Parts: sequence; C-alpha cells; structure tokens
Amino acid sequence: MTDSEAPAGAGATRRAAAGRGELPDFEMERWQSRHEHHVDYNLSDSGAHPFTLDELLRETGAGVGDQLLGYVQTNGTVPLRERIARLYDDAGPENVLVTTGGAEANFLALWELVSAGDRVVFQLPTYGQTPGLARWLGAEVDSFRLEEGRGWQVAPGAAREAITSDTRLVVVTNPNNPTGARLSAETREEIVDAAADAGAWILSDEVYRGAELDGRETASLWGEYGRVIVTHSLSKAYGLPGLRLGWLAGPEEAIERLWGRKDYTSIAPAALSDRLAAAALDPEHRPAVLERTRELLQENLDRLTGWLDRRPELFAYREPEAGAICFVRYRMDVNSTELADRLRREKSVLLVPGDQFGMDGYLRIGFGNPSSELESALDRVGALVEEIAGRG
Repeated sequence: MTDSEAPAGAGATRRAAAGRGELPDFEMERWQSRHEHHVDYNLSDSGAHPFTLDELLRETGAGVGDQLLGYVQTNGTVPLRERIARLYDDAGPENVLVTTGGAEANFLALWELVSAGDRVVFQLPTYGQTPGLARWLGAEVDSFRLEEGRGWQVAPGAAREAITSDTRLVVVTNPNNPTGARLSAETREEIVDAAADAGAWILSDEVYRGAELDGRETASLWGEYGRVIVTHSLSKAYGLPGLRLGWLAGPEEAIERLWGRKDYTSIAPAALSDRLAAAALDPEHRPAVLERTRELLQENLDRLTGWLDRRPELFAYREPEAGAICFVRYRMDVNSTELADRLRREKSVLLVPGDQFGMDGYLRIGFGNPSSELESALDRVGALVEEIAGRG
C-alpha cells in the first residue's frame, strides 16, 4: 500500500547516501513564513499565544542579567537536560540532546536514521518536515492513515499492515498535527509491536504533548520499546517558540551519535534560550506554564466550535484533543489553497489549506490567539465563506 504522495526513508545503520533526491518544497512553512507577518490575523499557527519575556520572567522568577552570552555546552547544559529527563521515566541527562527547536531535532533524527533505499512508514496526515526530508534522503515510503470517520483514529490492523519486516523507521506525531487527535492505546500497542517485530526504529514527534484540552498529558512512547527516539520543543504547548529550543530523548548510544551530527549544524543552543528553558521546565513552574496554555485553548475552542456549529451546512469537524488546531472539513466547491489565499488577500486572515497535508476540502484553523483576535478573525472568515456559499 505504498503511498507515492507520502513520506520516505528509515535506518538504524549507516549506508551510502547515494540516490538522494531533490529537496521538496516545504509548502506549509513557506506559506506561513511568507504571509504570517503581513496579515491582520494569523490563524495558521498551531501553538498558544507566546509569552512575552517579562511574563516568563515573572512566572518563573528567572534572573538572566548575569548570563554570559557565550557558548554553552553543545548538547545543552546539565541543569536543562536534567529537567527534560524528568519528563521521561527512568531517563537521565545522558538520554537528552538539546536542539535549536523541534525542527532541528527531527532533522538530526532523519539524518541519522535514514539512508537511500531504506523504508519509512509514516502516520498520515502529518507535519510535512519529516516526509520531505525522507524523500530527499531517497527512502521508500509507506503510510497508515488517521480516518475522520473513526474520530481521527487508525483502522485496526492498518499500522501492522504498513510496518513490514523490511521497515527501518516508523514516524508518528502524537498528539497529531493537523487533527489534534491522540493515538488510541490499541494503535500505540500495534505500532510498537509491529516495529519491534521488524527491528525498526520509532520516531515519535510529541511537540503537542502538554497542550491537551482535557488536562491529561499524553503518554510518551518513550520507554515502550528500545528503539524509540522522541522529539519535543517549547514552541507549542509551552508558548515559547521564540526561544527556538527543542530536544531529542533516546537511548544513550543513539543520543551520542546524534550529538555528533549536531556538531555539523547549530553546534550549541543559544545561552539565553537554554537558561530560560530550564526555568520554564523547573518542576515548580512547569505546571503553571502549561496551565496558561490549556486555559487559553479551552476558552478559545468553545469560541471556535460555537462559530462552526452556527454554520453546520458549511463545516464539519471533530474536536481536537490537543494543540491549538482544529482540522475542519468545509462544504463549498472551492479548492482549499484557493480558499485560503482569498481569505489572506480579501480578509487579511491566514489559515492553512488542507492541500498542504494532501487533503483538499479541509482547513487547519489555529485558535491559540488572544480571544478577541480569534473572534475578529472568525468574523472575517465567516463573511467570505458565506459570500462563497451564496449567503452573503
């Protein structure tokens, strides 16, 4: 069931990089980067409204005036890695590598694990970075899909069917982007068992962990199997994307190899980011940082779903379980990229078209903005969609 439109690649041992292809355009990131600072309302983001520096310093009591603006330890300072390790059972600082955002963490993992000709299985839909990198690395790709009719869950047996004996890497995003759904316990077990049978690695992108709407933190795949590498960052659940601070957690030997690759990329975390990240992840302060996100998302999800529910003939959706994103199906005869571009040009509101996840007919709507901004943006979206639907 190879999906030629999906990702590629995987690997546990190094082989020659022959067969590397063209680096695909990362459409969603370029769409956001090109437009998000030039619209009145940006609903394309998937995280909570960011902290200001003053807010973070007040929340954590951190003092940074004495911070030397030099290099810190290149894999992250010991205090920061100790606090990250506390998020994973039986992990220590030796199991953690600090990176420049979750993007670098994912890049290093794919660079380490995937060679040309390897086979990678992806959970779809998903964030486009890892599929694009796998294609570039020359891997063969397969996938299993979340199904809207199952509440954005995987059909029983679908993951097992995709993860064959020659699979080298399985990539999941849990909670998921763009749907905000958490993998069921049954699917998690199926993925782990199938990967173990194949001897494949699992890369679990858990960047939305901590931003659950019900307050129950998603269980990490860490520790469920010996070949699991987890990536995370402070960008989404923590409301700190400007720190550009992420990490990998994995077996000590794998982390050591990944550290060697980091020597060729960003070398070291930014000193201020490392210090502030340690403050945000301090067990005394982390719950309050995450509670700020959850309160905003719970309040705004009610606003968004109320807006959608008043237009049942135009929209259908499943409530997300985590993250500041809702993947909304619309009932209008217009391409999603065309619709998103009209919203940008005519209403100065930026959304993410479903095309960028390979799913036309959907929009990913971010709802992490301040509540008044969200309401004003939705008013503008409503005006255009009702015009398109002939109700304006």
